[in-house]
Amino acid sequence: MNQSLEAIACQPHPIAASDFNPKADLPYDCTAQHIQLAMNDFIDFLGFINQQLHGKEIERLESMITPANFSSIVSEFMIISIPKYCSSLVKNQYHNGHPDLIPAGVFPNNAVQHTSAGIEVKASRYMRGWQGHNPEETWLMVFMFDSNRSSDAAKNISPKPFRFLRVVGAALTQQDWSFSGRSATSRRTITASVNNSGYQKMMANWIYQAPNLP
Repeated sequence: MNQSLEAIACQPHPIAASDFNPKADLPYDCTAQHIQLAMNDFIDFLGFINQQLHGKEIERLESMITPANFSSIVSEFMIISIPKYCSSLVKNQYHNGHPDLIPAGVFPNNAVQHTSAGIEVKASRYMRGWQGHNPEETWLMVFMFDSNRSSDAAKNISPKPFRFLRVVGAALTQQDWSFSGRSATSRRTITASVNNSGYQKMMANWIYQAPNLP
């Protein structure tokens, strides 16, 4: 392993205020600045953790755990951090409740099993085809990122810093999802994917975009 590249990869790419869309339409008094502050918190968190791990000669977090679990860490961090800056939103305290963020003070104990009010948050290494468990009406926000995976070392893929690529969001309807379902004998998780109409809605309302993306 190239220790110099590994040390550099411990510090995520910074984000610039100029790369956020001031015209992005977000609900519940949330703003692009609130999203920027939450993203900066994650960059600081991951940089601190990875530098500490590197000092102990331990793999970086994104290189240590499975890709799905790392994506979950990114999304969960956003769910916790956004309400720090946007007081009109809170984390849904219901276990596996939908959506992830709900309007503050609307539901008892800020917990609800299912509602169309709020924002569902996802993090993904993919630039489209984002998945959920059901096709439903929801305001969806997706944080796209690039990072190493736990399988990269075996493939001789060089270390690289974590980087936020794009953040998009929009209010989706059931028609903006393609339901995958499963056969009676399949054990595959039932999923629904954002289709082209949903993708176009979300891309038209981009919140952040890293420089030099196609």
